[in-house]
Amino acid sequence: MIKDKDGKPLSRSEAEGIMKNRSSVTVSIFAALLALCALIGNQNSSRILNNTLMITDLWGFYQAKSIKQTIAEGQLEDALAAKNENKALELKRKIDRYESDPVSNEGKKELMAIAKEHERHRDTALRKDPWFDYAEALLQIGIVLASVAIITSSGGLLACSVAAGLFGTLATVNGYLLFY
Repeated sequence: MIKDKDGKPLSRSEAEGIMKNRSSVTVSIFAALLALCALIGNQNSSRILNNTLMITDLWGFYQAKSIKQTIAEGQLEDALAAKNENKALELKRKIDRYESDPVSNEGKKELMAIAKEHERHRDTALRKDPWFDYAEALLQIGIVLASVAIITSSGGLLACSVAAGLFGTLATVNGYLLFY
């Protein structure tokens, strides 16, 4: 039973009005949180996709450098067999640049480091992703329960709605900060 500030019980219609107002505010708050959760979750999904594409490109570039390096190594053997010192020296420099080129940041060593960094970012985003899905589901359930509480003026349904919404909010925060 809902009471006024003096502790006097309210009439049924007054209590229903208060319950409907509380439920309506709850729906509005959870809808705003759901929109925020969806926005952050979509940004996270984009981060996963962009990092995955970058990783694929970097490892493809790494593989191309490896192939070129292997070809140059074969040419180096030929140049050494032909005792062509100038060609051998030029090929040795080229092979070294394929292995590591800190000037252009396009040596295999640098490409591997960049790809692994993108993999780390992608993996973190992948660990966050399910939390946004859980949060969206819980917030939607909270909205539905609060909407039903408006119709039925049920305090129990409103309490369940608030619980679902709080868990949804915690899941959103965890998806963003990944503290669990």
